Amino acid sequence: MSRYDEELAGMYPEEDEDRHAVRMGDSDYEDDESDQSTSKVAEDTSAKDVKEGVDIQGIPWETMSTTRDRYRQARLKQYPNFENIPDSGRISEKVCTPVEKGKLYYDFQHNTRSVKPSILHFQLRNLVWATTRHDVYLLSYYSVLHWSSLTCEKQEVIDLQGRVAPCEKHQGNFSEGFYRTQVSTLAVKDNLLVTGGFHGEIICKFLDRKGISYCCKSTHDDNGITNSLEIFERPSGSVHFLASNNDCGVRDFDMENFQICNHFRFSWAVNHTSLSPDGKLALIVGDNPDGLLVDANSGKAVHDLRGHLDYSFASAWNPDGRTFATGNQDKTCRVWDIRNLSKSVAVLGGNIGAIRSIRYTSDGKFMAMAEPADFVHVFDVGSGYCRKQEVDFFGEIAGISFSPDTEALFVGVHERTYSSLLQFSRRRVYSYLDSAL
Repeated sequence: MSRYDEELAGMYPEEDEDRHAVRMGDSDYEDDESDQSTSKVAEDTSAKDVKEGVDIQGIPWETMSTTRDRYRQARLKQYPNFENIPDSGRISEKVCTPVEKGKLYYDFQHNTRSVKPSILHFQLRNLVWATTRHDVYLLSYYSVLHWSSLTCEKQEVIDLQGRVAPCEKHQGNFSEGFYRTQVSTLAVKDNLLVTGGFHGEIICKFLDRKGISYCCKSTHDDNGITNSLEIFERPSGSVHFLASNNDCGVRDFDMENFQICNHFRFSWAVNHTSLSPDGKLALIVGDNPDGLLVDANSGKAVHDLRGHLDYSFASAWNPDGRTFATGNQDKTCRVWDIRNLSKSVAVLGGNIGAIRSIRYTSDGKFMAMAEPADFVHVFDVGSGYCRKQEVDFFGEIAGISFSPDTEALFVGVHERTYSSLLQFSRRRVYSYLDSAL
């Protein structure tokens, strides 16, 4: 992101929510943090409730001066898509792939307002991660929380309000720790949780150990916000993660030796990096309309990716290792095939804004892309991305995550009154049961 975008980050929660919040009460951004006393009955919405006519977010439309449909139409017209390059969204609409809507791949399961996902920077939306279909980790103001969909209970994993310091001794560990760390991005995989901060702070915690294992500053650059993190495993079995920063760098951290083993530099700020399933290629997107495929070991450019018209903030590989996707502020997600990179194979358009987050299911059958607010699109990959489910709600999206077994989809919603965690379950069709009837 540009330095200008970084300066906007601090103003975003109050200014943009004033324009777009669904106003059902008097709470605001600051008040929501301490207002945790809502009863569980009022906080949660179940699939049974929705079948009986309750809104999935628990919004009482019947008591309001507008209807849901009228409010949706107003949002579609009034929501301002942030662009670094003017008119990129309008121009991109002309080349979008036709897509059949109305499919249903994930059923609504549950919504809880007892956890309140939050966002620090309006362009960075990777703050929700599922490690199983029942375990979700997310940022909520100055806390990293664990939410169990089995027990419907939350637990604080890291308290960022005060001082966070490592309890283990490793070379390069920042023993003094950090105070009131502003977390801009988050990644969780298996037993490792990593947070990235607004000033290059890195905090690593193994979920099966007490305390914090490792703290460091990935960069001392004044423009060093951590834009994204990706945890992966080397063929040797060692755990690593990639940190993409606004100082134009991508750093490969070895968590076995607790040190940086690679540092790649680019000519523009890197907003997101994704590693190919075989670990050989890294997909780099950032403050340039063109993306890059680079050799993951050397950082040498292999191929550029031309087509987007603005800056990109999201990327993901299909587990098949042949296709991948990039999300851009031109309101599109482009899908690419490694066998022919001269142009993208699909251009998937959003409704109101930039594509801020992209996730594939582990079986590669579905891809979800999230706009900054209100819409998550789930595409049937097997149809050539020509069929999709559109998940429609109200509020800024803090992050999306499929569970590793593909059975659950979680969406973190940040909204003045209706912040919540939405849960959807994969729809299964058992045709052999039909034949038995």
